[in-house]
Amino acid sequence: MDRFQEMQVFVRIADRRSFSLAAEDLQIPRATVTNLIKRLEQRLGVRLLERTTRQVRMTHDGEAYYHRCLRLLTDLEEAESSFRDAPPKGLLRVNLQGTLARHFVMPALGEFLAQYPDITLHVGEDDRLVDLVREGVDCVLRAGVLQDSSLIGRQIALLEQVTVASPAYLERHGVPNTLDDLKDHYAVNYVSSATGRASGLDFQAGEETVDLQLRSKISVTGADLYTGAAISGLGLVQVPRYRIEKELAEGRLHIVLPDSPPPRMPVSVLYPQNRQLSARVRVFSQWLAARFVALVPGPKERS
Repeated sequence: MDRFQEMQVFVRIADRRSFSLAAEDLQIPRATVTNLIKRLEQRLGVRLLERTTRQVRMTHDGEAYYHRCLRLLTDLEEAESSFRDAPPKGLLRVNLQGTLARHFVMPALGEFLAQYPDITLHVGEDDRLVDLVREGVDCVLRAGVLQDSSLIGRQIALLEQVTVASPAYLERHGVPNTLDDLKDHYAVNYVSSATGRASGLDFQAGEETVDLQLRSKISVTGADLYTGAAISGLGLVQVPRYRIEKELAEGRLHIVLPDSPPPRMPVSVLYPQNRQLSARVRVFSQWLAARFVALVPGPKERS
């Protein structure tokens, strides 16, 4: 193996903190990975990795070498791609928020793979925060305000949101006509995986956004549970409209306070701050952006 491959394997081990996971990612034998790192350390004359039965971590020399390898590997990949005008290739690990994946991404993912046949995708589904470097993920697709300052986000869409409740709930508690009426109402609390706290309900009132904490009898941690609780008559919820178009059409949910809607929800592709975008991540981000532009109506497009 040449030095480029040695650096590539070392970086993957450092990211994944595991020889076995690095070997799996790079699709080479575990023994080959072990022998390659031994030769690399012998040639450099330093120890790069500390191995224990539970984990692998970098030494001080390993950290210095790691950051230099990152720059060199990125520069080399970009240089080869630009001079050869070669299409991006290799394994791309992405993690998608579940409802976004099912509604926007998966139905057309075959088009992306047909356009870039040399890319192999590994797709995970999560709502939680993902440690991209440690878990070996190249990028994630998430809805909501960016919380992790160690990540760079490219906003690709703004989703219309609505406040809704079931007919049974509105029959019991009445239809709120103003924000002041909400003092007599209940909300379904959605507990953020990032903070562990329940988020309030947000309403646009002119140029301002009003954050209200309503009484609640139930808290949930998943998007499907959140919508399900509203359908069951347990309180008001605020959700992107695309998720509940069917329930609205069937009359199982009704929009309330349409003149004071929640702010639009940003959708972003996120990747590590200390990494230059690889060609694979760049074309996938561009494809996702085009996909959302085609499917998500702008503020004035919905009647």
